[in-house]
Amino acid sequence: MSGYNTRTMMNAHNIYIHVPFCLSKCNYCAFFSQACAAPDWETYTRGILAEIDVWSTTLGKISVPTIFFGGGTPSLMPTKYFAQIIERLHEQFDVLPNAEITLESNPGTLDGARLTEFITNGVNRLSIGVQSLNDDELSFMGRRHDVRTALKLLETAQNAGIQVSADFIYGLPGHTSKTVEQLCRDINKLNLTHCSMYELTIEPTTPFGKMNLNMPTNDEMAEMYTTISNTLDLPRYEVSNYAAPGFECTHNQNVWDGDPYIGLGRGAAGRVFMNDTWYEQLGNNEKFEPMSTKSRAVERVITGLRTARGVLLAKDILNVLNKEYINEHPELVITCGDRLVATDRGILVLDDLLVNIIN
Repeated sequence: MSGYNTRTMMNAHNIYIHVPFCLSKCNYCAFFSQACAAPDWETYTRGILAEIDVWSTTLGKISVPTIFFGGGTPSLMPTKYFAQIIERLHEQFDVLPNAEITLESNPGTLDGARLTEFITNGVNRLSIGVQSLNDDELSFMGRRHDVRTALKLLETAQNAGIQVSADFIYGLPGHTSKTVEQLCRDINKLNLTHCSMYELTIEPTTPFGKMNLNMPTNDEMAEMYTTISNTLDLPRYEVSNYAAPGFECTHNQNVWDGDPYIGLGRGAAGRVFMNDTWYEQLGNNEKFEPMSTKSRAVERVITGLRTARGVLLAKDILNVLNKEYINEHPELVITCGDRLVATDRGILVLDDLLVNIIN
């Protein structure tokens, strides 16, 4: 890809950086990550810096509105290496003055001093993997922290004056709508401005996938999902994400809305736009291939309809939509101005809706 030069077309790109290291693998995790007591941070950082340099040569000094460190457990990274990555991004790109810089974290990996160091080096949004407010459930999921440790990190981050989000998982064996209602009531007491509520999905390669778990039915899951919207103080702005107005995750919103983004590090994915062409990209130089206009439009429909604001009805989007189906099912999907939006009922059957709505 370094043979391309698009300095005449410097489209803004968001940046996702994958940090693959964890202290241990959780029982539900199917992400690319590895349990490692002593990661080789020097080699990892050198690789990320090299990728940044390649993309600078390829795309020029593009604007960068958001940077997202995901994982894995990015909060394990020594802050000196984090600082090197941020510094190189500023050197090679036009990182906007108000750029959102998110760090995913797990309780037990950050104290106040280290959090302050991350903030000093640019972090202005912390996403915390709380997952549950029940110690037995945390143990069942293979989490290394307890509730007390999670609440302490939440309080420390909130007092630091940055944006804070917390992740939770529902739909565990034995969960009912009453369980989820109580979880939401407990979350409401935490004064969060953003939280993510993820339905537990069982991947066959995970420890949970090798267990014969008695999971809730699809109807029970749908009831739990509805309970979240009815109980949580924060409004939903995406299938699994809830936020007070103005506190939505800008990085994710940009990606869902179809903006270009670069993935850095093994396990990262990107969608790069240059020379009027979309490219499917994987970090660590593992993939860089042109996409058809149709395949990229289909992706944008899939991600856009997950959001409360829907998908922008641009020409390429209109070309892949089944307009007859849309007109016949206003209970599932509606047009709001220049966007197509899934209704509350449509969101509950989104997978089926997408199959029918895309030509």
